[in-house]
Parts: sequence; structure tokens; C-alpha cells
Amino acid sequence: MTESTHGIILRTRPLTETSLIVNWLTPELGRIATVAKGARRPKSPFLGKLDLFYAADFSFSRSRRSDLHTLREVSLRETHGPIREDILKLQQAGYATAFIELATEVETPLPEIFELTRNFLTHLCSQPPLPQNIFALELKLLRELGLEPDFAETHLTPGTKKIVESLQAGDWASISRLKLSASQTGELRQFLHGFLIFHLGRLPHGRSAALAEPL
Repeated sequence: MTESTHGIILRTRPLTETSLIVNWLTPELGRIATVAKGARRPKSPFLGKLDLFYAADFSFSRSRRSDLHTLREVSLRETHGPIREDILKLQQAGYATAFIELATEVETPLPEIFELTRNFLTHLCSQPPLPQNIFALELKLLRELGLEPDFAETHLTPGTKKIVESLQAGDWASISRLKLSASQTGELRQFLHGFLIFHLGRLPHGRSAALAEPL
């Protein structure tokens, strides 16, 4: 049976000389994996439609034997092209996908996390890749996962706690306007580092690179 949905590509990797495995984040189905048969051929109907952070409508046939389903059709919505033009934007987007893959189960509905990811990628396309993007992303994802820190019980300074409130509640435009001091950035970096390891078992891949300061 063929199913249709829309999603964001989290990761791709070769399966054979001609085929790709494509990992998607969707709102209703959560994270799913599909095989795009023949996608690496020069005349493939998938040509130019399957790359990191692409958003698309797609259909697939569900496998009865595994979690790897067969991709049928793809209609591209958005490429998020500016992300691939800036290495730090690429690192921040890559960290977002690593976090989601580490912290969520496959084929579990994730509508709020999908919307958060979609808005984050849209923000990265037009705004600088500042460290507070990552802090906000971590805090918002932790909240959606039911792992929100109780900052009243922490030893963060009052100014940093106010920054946290703004990062948690603000939209991406307001988050980009926040001014963090070097000490506040260091406090948040260290606190969330330990918190993530405690709750997820390890840090999502690429956090240090994602928190680099723009030149």
C-alpha cells in the first residue's frame, strides 16, 4: 500500500551503486527511512530532489519486513539552499538532525518537533548562525521531549536565567536579537552540556562545531 506525507530529509547514504537510503522527519509518522531505488542514476526521476534539509511531499510503499520502506515519488517544496552556502549554518543544521536522531524513536508521531525543525531551518536561511540558536534549539527540543530543566534549582546567575526564559519562549527572530555576554554563553554551554549527557547518555554529534562563533 502506498502512503503519502511530507517531510524534511535528515540524512542520506548510499545503499548500492545506484540507490540511496533517505531518512526523513515527518509530522505524522515521525522519523522514517526509505530506499530511493535508482536515485544515483543520471536519469533518475529523483535527480535533484534528495539532499540534506530538503523539504518535500513524498509517497512510499511500506515494507512488511523492515523499517526500510520504498520511496515512490518526491515533489520538492524547499531546498534551504542558503544553509549549504555557510559552513557554520551547515554545522548548526547538522547538529539539529543529530539531536533529533539521538533523542527520538523511529515511526513515532513528532508534529511539534517537525514544526520546530522546519522553523529552525527557515531561520538559518536568513539569519546568522549564532550560538544562541543552538541553546534555543536544545531548550525547545528538551521541552517537547518532556526533559525541560528546572532552572530554579540550578546555580545559573540571574542574568543567565533571564536569557534562558527568552530562549525558551521567544520566536526565532527575537532569539537572534538577544545579546549574550561571554560569561552567559559559557554558563549555558557548560550547563546544557552536562544536562544533555545525563538525559541522553551522550552529546549529539557536532555540538562543539555548531557552537562556534561566526567570523
